[in-house]
Amino acid sequence: MEEFLRLISKPHLMARRRGGELISGDAAVQKSKVYCSSFETRIGQIYVASTEKGVCKISIPRGSKKDFIQWLKESFPPEDVVENKSQNKDVIEQLNRYFTGKLAKFTCDIDVNGTPFQLRVWKELSKIPYGVTTSYKHIAKKIGVPQGAQAVGQAVGSNPLPVIIPCHRVTGVDGALTGYASGIKTKEFLLRLEGALLL
Repeated sequence: MEEFLRLISKPHLMARRRGGELISGDAAVQKSKVYCSSFETRIGQIYVASTEKGVCKISIPRGSKKDFIQWLKESFPPEDVVENKSQNKDVIEQLNRYFTGKLAKFTCDIDVNGTPFQLRVWKELSKIPYGVTTSYKHIAKKIGVPQGAQAVGQAVGSNPLPVIIPCHRVTGVDGALTGYASGIKTKEFLLRLEGALLL
């Protein structure tokens, strides 16, 4: 885990989920251990990190180990990074159930950082039901910035918890499977898994 142990975090706003709802939190990153692990799924190896408050980062293919390590460098002091799979047991179990079609709604606690605008977008993403898609333009309207579809797209692309905060359910206004950090094939797989696309 020495490769994870670098540099310091920048201040961000926090958001945590209580009772299934994404909420805004403290104005600065609070000191906390971060527990990292990886596991194999139907779509490849996934890297996951959690604080004591909840899961804070998921890196799915094409999110490489290098990208995951870089995120840790930018988000936590090196002395706070620990390798610990048992601390991630709940989120790993839920993700595995999701990937086998046995889970439609995540209940694990989350602990994410972002700008106020990102948090607004991610909160709206969290409301998209399983098996349903919406557009960047629709989300922009929902959060009160009807001309902000491009900015919404950037916030969606910065989502630290793909699958749990379901950015894969966002499409172009015409339904096109555009813009997914882990690749269009992965987005297509997830939507087919949920029944949002015909087989």
